[in-house]
Amino acid sequence: MDKPASTRQLKVAREIQRDLAEIIRSKGMAAFGGAMVTVSEVRISPDLSIAKVYVSIFPSGKAGAVLSALEQGKKGIRGELGHKVASQLRIVPELDFYHDTSLDYAEHIEELLKK
Repeated sequence: MDKPASTRQLKVAREIQRDLAEIIRSKGMAAFGGAMVTVSEVRISPDLSIAKVYVSIFPSGKAGAVLSALEQGKKGIRGELGHKVASQLRIVPELDFYHDTSLDYAEHIEELLKK
């Protein structure tokens, strides 16, 4: 079982989530094939070296293309993040992007309840 995140981890994760959301929003929907991309959660390793970034993608049919675009642009995104968090962090964490499917799951449950 994972131990709970420290207060420092939670603060850093929240700051990274806010900054990444701004970076992704600034790229615009066109950069992701017209999909709307939202950073829904960031989990950071105890040593602050790896950030798992969960993104909600609408429509979810474009998830594969969006995740591949994020992977290809990961280096640039990490660079932009570095400029934003330079005063707070010594090292900029490696970014790993994951599709957050919780909205799809909620939509599926809603559909089932309508029947």
